[in-house]
Amino acid sequence: MENTSISSPTTFNPNSFDLTDSALDHFKNSLKTRRSGRGIRFEVLESSGCTGYTYSMDFVDEGSKDDLIFDFSDLKVFIDPSSYKYLKGTKVDFTIEGVNQGVKFLNPNVKAVCGCGESFEVDI
Repeated sequence: MENTSISSPTTFNPNSFDLTDSALDHFKNSLKTRRSGRGIRFEVLESSGCTGYTYSMDFVDEGSKDDLIFDFSDLKVFIDPSSYKYLKGTKVDFTIEGVNQGVKFLNPNVKAVCGCGESFEVDI
């Protein structure tokens, strides 16, 4: 399977993946600070926590041939097909609330989140 390039959506699409402007700025600045890399990888992994799955994010230096690639102006987002089934329709945000800051996943597939907020169950 070859890479698939996907443009960022302008309206909600249950089969898409999107970043807020705040998240886009955060990831672009992080990549710029790192001074290398092609983009950001989002994955859904089985959790060792109290609920089924957890999110993972990392810099991408070299994508996999099976990756879905979402193109957000100056940032590429890489998602493997097995993770994408859990991330369809998701919007990623970056928030700053007082001294706390972090990435938030607004995922319509999540049916339950554990008490600590680190893992989740999906309904796909």
